Amino acid sequence: MLIYVTNRKLCKHDFLAQINQLAKGKPHAIMLREKDLALDEYESLAIQVNDICNHHNVPLLINQNISVAAKMGLANIQLSMDLLRKYQSDLLPFSGIGASVHSVEEAKEAVSLGATHLIAGHIFSTDSKKGVPPRGLSFLKDVCDSVGIPVFAIGGIKRHHVNDIIATGAKGFCIMSEAMTSPHPVELAKHFCM
Repeated sequence: MLIYVTNRKLCKHDFLAQINQLAKGKPHAIMLREKDLALDEYESLAIQVNDICNHHNVPLLINQNISVAAKMGLANIQLSMDLLRKYQSDLLPFSGIGASVHSVEEAKEAVSLGATHLIAGHIFSTDSKKGVPPRGLSFLKDVCDSVGIPVFAIGGIKRHHVNDIIATGAKGFCIMSEAMTSPHPVELAKHFCM
């Protein structure tokens, strides 16, 4: 399963047009990351991206902004461990609660706090985590082995990594850079999910 993660600063084309093309490829979900936006700007963008996602029947994952997801009536949220801990009482409206984890201990804690899926990383070297060593496939396998919910890998993932990722027990993976820069975004999901 493939989740696209947005980063409009990497996008070489019109951002919403790129999202539309990515959604046409039918990924498992699209996560609206965009951490630098003010809340009102994020909400405005989320409404536009959600319209695109709805048109293509692709779930939108709101990253971090619980109030935006709740206001929009969305089912899915992706949170850091800090926010998952802090906002336990605000998570009842959500059926899909993702947690971003960086250790087996965090993975187990996330499950105990109600996470329905995990994004574990970063697995391979990536420009978005320059200078931070990747955790690797053995880390991913350890996380997958320690929990009973779906785990998605993130960080520097290329097409030739897919079989190794799935072999760890991961349910799928997240792609950001290639999703934002691909000149053929509709076909991208097919290439990753062959």
